[in-house]
Amino acid sequence: MAGVLKNRLKQVLAGGLLAAGLAFGSAALAQRDPAYQAAREAGQVGEQIDGYLGVVAAPSADLRALVNSINIQRKAAYTRSAAASGATVEQFAVTSGCNLILKTVPGEKYQAPDGTWKTRTDAPPERVAACV
Repeated sequence: MAGVLKNRLKQVLAGGLLAAGLAFGSAALAQRDPAYQAAREAGQVGEQIDGYLGVVAAPSADLRALVNSINIQRKAAYTRSAAASGATVEQFAVTSGCNLILKTVPGEKYQAPDGTWKTRTDAPPERVAACV
């Protein structure tokens, strides 16, 4: 039984890394969009704990559409990876959220464990306990 659980954990972690890579890929594609980059630099959007991009303040219709488009791409990537490994979409999304928050740079917004928006400093970001 312990061996089965250990193997399952390895699958989820490996799948999480794959999902994170896919999410980073979609983030990299989104960063080519000047509107996304400008919103990120202005602190209008940030990385959420759940692996999706969030809107920090009241968005314009264009910003909302951009965030929705990025999140659709992320969910598709998480869904493909989850199906391949037998994990849930939510597991992949949260693992990716941990990694995406860690990859923020000073000045960018991210969601703290208490749900508030923080601005990244030179210090490591605050992350939920599930992030290893």
